[in-house]
Amino acid sequence: MAKATARHILVASEVKCLELKAAIEGGADFAQVAKDNSTCPSSRSGGDLGSFGPGQMVKEFDTVVFSAPINVVQGPVKTQFGYHLLEVTSRQD
Repeated sequence: MAKATARHILVASEVKCLELKAAIEGGADFAQVAKDNSTCPSSRSGGDLGSFGPGQMVKEFDTVVFSAPINVVQGPVKTQFGYHLLEVTSRQD
């Protein structure tokens, strides 16, 4: 069964999400940006979501996590929770 590990940053607006993505692409540390900005409890661990399989996260998340390149920040990804930046850190198919 497929498994992935990922980290994310959750914010309320697409504008904020794009701002943070630009900061990360400009060299800011993903984990630090997550700690400082994410509204998800995972922010305490730098946005780390641990390991999970298909169907364990919301559909929009699954689509990105099980298709995006590894270690490339994706987003904004809109879900019912807000706007996410996602980074797949590993995947086994």
